[in-house]
Amino acid sequence: MTDTFKMMLAQLNPVVGDIAGNATRAKAAWEAGRAAGADMVALTEMFITGYQTQDLILKPAFVAAAVAAVERLAVECADGPALGIGGPVLAGLKLYNGYYVLEGGRVHARVLKHHLPNDAVFDEKRVFASADVHGPYVVKGVRIGTPICEDAWHPDVAETLAETGAEILLIPNGSPYHRGKPNLRLNLMVSRVVETGLPLVYLNMVGGQDDQVFDGSSMVLNPGGRLMAQLPQFDECEVMVTFLRGPEGWLADQGEIAEIPPIGEADYRACVMGLGDYMRKTGFKKALLGLSGGIDSAIVAAMAVDALGPENVRCVMLPSEFTSQESLDLATAAAKALGCRYDTVPIKGAQAAVGEALAPLFAGTEPGITEENIQSRLRGLLLMALSNKFGEMLLTTGNKSEMAVGYCTIYGDMNGGYNPVKDMYKTRMFLTARWRNENHRSWMKGPPGEVIPERIISRPPSAELRANQRDDDSLPPYEVLDAILECLVEKEMSVAEIVALGFDRAVVKKVEHLLYIAEYKRFQSAPGVRLTQKAFWLDRRYPIANRWRDDS
Repeated sequence: MTDTFKMMLAQLNPVVGDIAGNATRAKAAWEAGRAAGADMVALTEMFITGYQTQDLILKPAFVAAAVAAVERLAVECADGPALGIGGPVLAGLKLYNGYYVLEGGRVHARVLKHHLPNDAVFDEKRVFASADVHGPYVVKGVRIGTPICEDAWHPDVAETLAETGAEILLIPNGSPYHRGKPNLRLNLMVSRVVETGLPLVYLNMVGGQDDQVFDGSSMVLNPGGRLMAQLPQFDECEVMVTFLRGPEGWLADQGEIAEIPPIGEADYRACVMGLGDYMRKTGFKKALLGLSGGIDSAIVAAMAVDALGPENVRCVMLPSEFTSQESLDLATAAAKALGCRYDTVPIKGAQAAVGEALAPLFAGTEPGITEENIQSRLRGLLLMALSNKFGEMLLTTGNKSEMAVGYCTIYGDMNGGYNPVKDMYKTRMFLTARWRNENHRSWMKGPPGEVIPERIISRPPSAELRANQRDDDSLPPYEVLDAILECLVEKEMSVAEIVALGFDRAVVKKVEHLLYIAEYKRFQSAPGVRLTQKAFWLDRRYPIANRWRDDS
């Protein structure tokens, strides 16, 4: 009887749609496992296709290519450890989210997902069928039960596997990051091992995919809930876990426990990874952005440099007649601190030309929001021209507070292909800037030290679209605005409940009104990194034409 079982956990970064590339990554992990003496090499959920595929998985040719790639891997990985890999399974007329176990040159076992998540960013019921719960499969004499991702968030699948003889639980995942997610996963997995009395491997992928960032944080638990191994958050790695059979069954040997960083650091890392992977996976090598001397663009510039390196980032100042000398100086200082290219393209001439062209039609009217928006749209036009001419991805820099209330100009400062801070409220931007100035990590490609001048953080925010303009001329102070938005967006609270917390009703109603009328802008906004469970896109889907208001 086997007394030792070695499982290599491959916490890797697949690419959606790159079936051949993902197969190559899988084979390389298998070869590493074979060289290290593994009995099984485990990869994550839907690894062969990447995750999430959304409706791409409904294309029959795509599914056929994925299944064929898995079958080729079975042949190529015949002489060595078993290989577990996630991929689509077509059974009859139904399509399943499945997990293949390859051994001895063939598909040794297939497991099909039972619980299909249908909330937040997931709508798997749209594309997959739900399968009956499977029993365990056997690898090297060990009975392994595999609840796939969501299956482990409910007690029934793991309990059924334990009752049908499973000795170890292996849970392949595609679990995206949001604040507090590692602790949530840990608590749920502790419940599974307490309920079943079995050791458990929770294996998650890493990498950015559109708005979602998969943060790894894979773990191994022994019965009772003791943490035996913790893989790093956000890093690719391959880690061997050794299970030993004793009088009480299988137990995992003690491995390394990587520290899970605090939320402020994890948020920043998620933004950097999301941006870097979005660039890499869409084929862009260089980025540019408008650098205004304000905090939002300064943070995005720092994230871009940390993701891509300073040599691949261009910052552009586009001053108008309302741009202060302080803004010019701070933008210059920020670009210099980051070590990236810095260009200046004044918009005064273009602004005058547009004003002259519209003068006959605008005659008799007073200057206002329209003229302010022309400045933003001219900046967007010029930045897009640079993007088109030089093949550099334009990054947009609006924070969640602005996106929530529409304090942004569609076809202007909203122009761009990606927004790493889309899900970060303004008050958290200040904390993030100070964290980056005070900390440097090995994964950052930018320099250490104060890369965001302190004055950018401390001065009152302004769009500088008219003389002496400040954001709080149009909006409540950000600490008030963000608190109300968290109640309305994250907590779905009523107006009455928010007022009961001490907020002025007129202010709450104003914020609610701005939130609803800005839906059309968010619908057309660039994708960006998801940090919360109520990010604007898949997490929160509201109608654009909507007359309902809360009169409580």
